[in-house]
Amino acid sequence: MHSVISKQNSEKFYTMKQVGIFLFALVFSVVLIASKPEKKYYNELYRPQFHFTPEKNWHNDPNGLVYYDGEYHLFYQYNPKGKEWGFMHWGHAISTDLVHWEHLPIAIYPDENSEDKEYCTAFSGSAIVDEKNLLGKQEGDLKTLVVFYTSQHCGQRIAYSTDKGRTWKKFEGNPVIPYDETDDARDPKVVWYEPSQEYIMVLYRKTSADDKAKGVSFYASDNLVDWEYKSHIFGFYECPDLMPMRVTNRPEETKWVLFDGDGSYLIGSFNGEEFSPETAKLKSDYGKNYYATQTWSNIPKEDGRIIQIAWMRGGSFPDMPFNGQMTFPTQLELTRYNFGYQVTRKPVSEIELIQDKHYNWENVKIIPGINQNIVKKVKGDCLHIVGEFDLKSCNTLGFYIRHSKKETGTELLYDVKRGTLSLLGTTVPLIPVDNKIILEILVDRASVEVFANEGQAVISQCFNPVKGAEDLVLFNSGGEVVVRALDIYKIKSVWGAD
Repeated sequence: MHSVISKQNSEKFYTMKQVGIFLFALVFSVVLIASKPEKKYYNELYRPQFHFTPEKNWHNDPNGLVYYDGEYHLFYQYNPKGKEWGFMHWGHAISTDLVHWEHLPIAIYPDENSEDKEYCTAFSGSAIVDEKNLLGKQEGDLKTLVVFYTSQHCGQRIAYSTDKGRTWKKFEGNPVIPYDETDDARDPKVVWYEPSQEYIMVLYRKTSADDKAKGVSFYASDNLVDWEYKSHIFGFYECPDLMPMRVTNRPEETKWVLFDGDGSYLIGSFNGEEFSPETAKLKSDYGKNYYATQTWSNIPKEDGRIIQIAWMRGGSFPDMPFNGQMTFPTQLELTRYNFGYQVTRKPVSEIELIQDKHYNWENVKIIPGINQNIVKKVKGDCLHIVGEFDLKSCNTLGFYIRHSKKETGTELLYDVKRGTLSLLGTTVPLIPVDNKIILEILVDRASVEVFANEGQAVISQCFNPVKGAEDLVLFNSGGEVVVRALDIYKIKSVWGAD
C-alpha cells in the first residue's frame, strides 16, 4: 500500500514538474517574442511608408513647424480618443532629416481642463524660436521654443518649452488675444519682420456673420505677448502662412507670398502692416487631398530653403488604426516666367536618403501598339519616378500606377492635344517646353503626388490600390514618344522597430 502511494505521488510530482517546465518555457517564449521587433509595425496595407502618419487615431493640420538645434519639429492636430475629428491636442514628432520621424508625447493639451469635443481644445497654430528671450523663460543656453495656438472659443494662446520641445508649459498670461464670440478667429502664424524688428501674427478671422468677411488679419508685437491689430484682407479661409521669397531668376528681387488654407496664394508686397496683392489668387496644388499648408520657421540661413508640408485631407484609410497622412515635405521656389510669377513645389532633396533599387533608361523610342512596356521589370508599392519625355508625334502619354493582371492600375494621363495632365478625377493644364514634359511622381501605399515641369503643376491625391498590385506600365498612343531620361527608385520604409 505504501509503495503504491509513493508511486502515485512520484508520478504526480513528475507531472507537476513537467507542467512547471512547460509554463516556464511558455513565459520565456512570450518574453522572447515580445523582445523581437514587431514585423507588422507600420506595415499595414494602407500605411504610408515614407509619408508621416501617427501610430493611431485621427490627425489633421500640421502645426508649429520649427527647426531648432538639428531637429525639425512637426506638431499636428491629434485626437487621442479615436479615429474621428474632435478633442484636439497637439501631437508631436521630430526628425533630423525630414524623412525619418520619432514620435514624442502629446505636446499641447486642451485648456481649462476641458473634456469637451471642441471647447478650449488645442486648434492649429505655429512656432518660433525665442532668440531674444522676449518671453523671459530661457534656462541656460537652450533657446525657448514658443508656440501660438487657438484654444477653441478660449482665445489665442501661448505655450513654451525650455528643453527643446520635450515638455511644454502654458503661458501664465493667456490668452494673448481674448476670445470674441462674434468672431471666428483661428490658426495664428507668427513670423519675424526684419524692417520693423517686430513679430507679425497672421490670423484667420470671420469678422461678421457674412461669409464675405472671411479673411486674414495682421497683428504686430515687439514682445510676443501684446498684439496690435494692423489690417485685414478678405478672401481667405483658415491656416494662413506668410513669407518673403527671393525670385530665383531675379535674385535681387523679393516678393511676399500669403498662403490660404487650401494652398492657394497671393504674391505681393508687405510693409509690416498691410499686404498689397500684385496677382490674382493662384493654385499651388490641383489635387483633392491637399490642405492646411504650413512652412517651417527658423531654417538656417546656410540652408535657405522654404520647406512646406500639408495634410492630405479627405484620404481614406479603411481598416487602419490611424486616419490621415501628411504630404511629403516640399521645397518652395518663386520664379518669374513669361506669363508672370509663380510658386513651384518639388520634393525636398532628402528623398534621396531613402532611395533603394534604381532603374534607368535614356533616349528610348516608344512606338505604340507593339506592347513595349519598358518599365515592366519595376515592381513595388513605394516608388520615386522622374522622367523627361519628348512627345514627338504621340496623342497621349501616361502611366498605370499600382497595376496588376487582375486590376488596371491608377491612370496618370497626359493629353497632348488638350495640353492637360489627369489623375484620379483631377485635370490640370500643362504646357510642354520644347515639346517635352517632365514628370516627378511619388507613389506610396495610400497616395500619389505628381510634380510636373519642375513643380509648375502639382497634383496630390490619396488612393486605395488593391493588395498585391505592384506593377508599373508606361504607355503612349497615336504616335511615338522618346524617353529622354527616366529614373525610377524603389523607396525604403522610414519606419520599423529597429
